[in-house]
Amino acid sequence: MKWRLAFMICSLLIGSCAPRVGVRDDVILAKNVPMKLSAYGLFTDAGAKIPAQGVLPYKLNTALFSDYADKRRYVYVPTGQQIAYKAEGAFEFPIGSVLVKTFEYHAKLGDMASPVRTLETRLLVRTAAGWEGRPYIWNAAGTEAVLTPVGGPIDVQVHEASDKIMSIAYRVPNQNQCKTCHQSGGEISPIGPKAGNLNGDYPYETGAENQLSHWTKMGILSGAPDPASAPKVADFSDLSLSAEARSRAWLDINCGHCHKSDGAASNTGLYLTSTTTDPAQLGVGRRPVSAGRGSGELLFDVVPGHPEQSILYHRINSSEPGVAMPELGRSLVHKEA
Repeated sequence: MKWRLAFMICSLLIGSCAPRVGVRDDVILAKNVPMKLSAYGLFTDAGAKIPAQGVLPYKLNTALFSDYADKRRYVYVPTGQQIAYKAEGAFEFPIGSVLVKTFEYHAKLGDMASPVRTLETRLLVRTAAGWEGRPYIWNAAGTEAVLTPVGGPIDVQVHEASDKIMSIAYRVPNQNQCKTCHQSGGEISPIGPKAGNLNGDYPYETGAENQLSHWTKMGILSGAPDPASAPKVADFSDLSLSAEARSRAWLDINCGHCHKSDGAASNTGLYLTSTTTDPAQLGVGRRPVSAGRGSGELLFDVVPGHPEQSILYHRINSSEPGVAMPELGRSLVHKEA
């Protein structure tokens, strides 16, 4: 009798005493941001590797370089809601959507079978007031991630292919730094989920399929054309493609989110998105708006055929604070770039 009374009281107060299963829409949009990543119900396991129902994995044709960290990406859209397709720029996501990106390192770079250390999971949550970044740092056991708005440094050591040990001064950005890279028109906006970067296959459990087609079939994306008619950004690692296509893809994801007409670096006049066609806007023969040590005493952003004379090359080939570009998210030089 007592347990029945207790159950009735509990049901009246919070709806049910039974454990909730699946994504918690109420938690996603709650006024008080949860301290633990597990509270969202986005994953079914403690290590956040098995997505809950409605949480889809995805990948980008060319991804942002983050000191060689491996990344797992997921998207969640509330039941019955849809993402609006756009040919240019990030898609329009409905309120309650979540973009998930987990950063991790394998003990040996490129060896996905070697032990893995998970560092952080970043959430980008679409609230009624706009997008909101939420950084979660994982504990040493990899069983829970805790909200850490101030970010912080994490020392990482991994083995390169030559078995040489690489030391990485990895840094989790603070919550305010999300605005630096994710700014678009004065508001926070996603960087990766764009038509060009999603127009490629993903190895789903049911087989490889184009992501634009799969999202449309799953009912979470509306308005997308046939992939053959949609923009497509190159896979930077595909050596069969031209150097131009590969470099434009790398510059788009690593630099284009700031270097565009409504980005944080709009005042430079240097626009590096994949859709920019004006050679001057791409830096060809263009003088920088402000000189200084960042320019390396070079005169032009891009000198065709002469990377050693190009400011753009000088800055992506540096790891020195105040010189290196992108200025956030890396402490190493992307050798392949």
